[in-house]
Amino acid sequence: MSPLDKGIPSLRGQDGEGSVQVHQDEDAKIEGAKVFSVYGKGGIGKSTTSSNLSAAFSMLGKRVLQIGCDPKHDSTFTLTGTLVPTVIDILKEVDFHPEELRAEDFVFEGFNGVKCVEAGGPPAGTGCGGYVVGQTVKLLKQHHLLEDTDVVIFDVLGDVVCGGFAAPLQHADRALIVTANDFDSIYAMNRIIAAVQAKSANYKVRLAGCVANRSKDTDEVDRYCKTVGFNRIAHMPDLDAIRRSRLKKKTLFEMDLDDEIAAVQKEYIRLAETLWNGTEPLAPAPLPDREIFELLGFD
Repeated sequence: MSPLDKGIPSLRGQDGEGSVQVHQDEDAKIEGAKVFSVYGKGGIGKSTTSSNLSAAFSMLGKRVLQIGCDPKHDSTFTLTGTLVPTVIDILKEVDFHPEELRAEDFVFEGFNGVKCVEAGGPPAGTGCGGYVVGQTVKLLKQHHLLEDTDVVIFDVLGDVVCGGFAAPLQHADRALIVTANDFDSIYAMNRIIAAVQAKSANYKVRLAGCVANRSKDTDEVDRYCKTVGFNRIAHMPDLDAIRRSRLKKKTLFEMDLDDEIAAVQKEYIRLAETLWNGTEPLAPAPLPDREIFELLGFD
């Protein structure tokens, strides 16, 4: 702490205990659509899950908007077949004068009419991802793009380590966590649960459950969920067909049909129906680090 500081800063902000995040602007609220935020450990398959979930919602006749919240801007890659420009890059081109932008400058149509937006992010070490998420939602509202949308899906990067990564939780009705049947993924899920619980003190967001992804078995995920009071609401097996779909720049709903693909398509449709019909607002109790190591880390 600098000797120039006049006092110890308060860490009790408006945005949950231990947070100094700025409270959400009332004008930035997303109204009328069901909003889901997808979280999970880096590399766990959040973008694949989000895109196939968006496709599944669209197959149910819903009007869907997916917002990628990663500087890699590859969340909507399999929906559009390409890497679309990010909101932050397009704003730079107009010297951050959003009034100069048209909707088609930053919203792109993907598979089965899914609207796709990549928020992007600031250069490494130079800013907060929460700002970019906020600007993206403002643009969407200014162009009235949320008024004819039934479902909004935020695909959020990596683990929750700061309020910027948690910004989509300010907009979401439910948070969905993608995990695998291993210690590292479940450990990350435990941290994300803690972050959502903190946000839920001041926002409507609640936990929907978790998706076991790239996993033959679900025993470790289920053991954790039983311990903390959480639910696994879907299981996507570790199939080569899912990896091939990403290489082909396609969702699973565009792949040549076989028994494996048909089964996974059915599971995504079932997950979309579960989320649309509404899930119980879960409030699991995340484990302290020592306890999660004792539960899962050692024999």
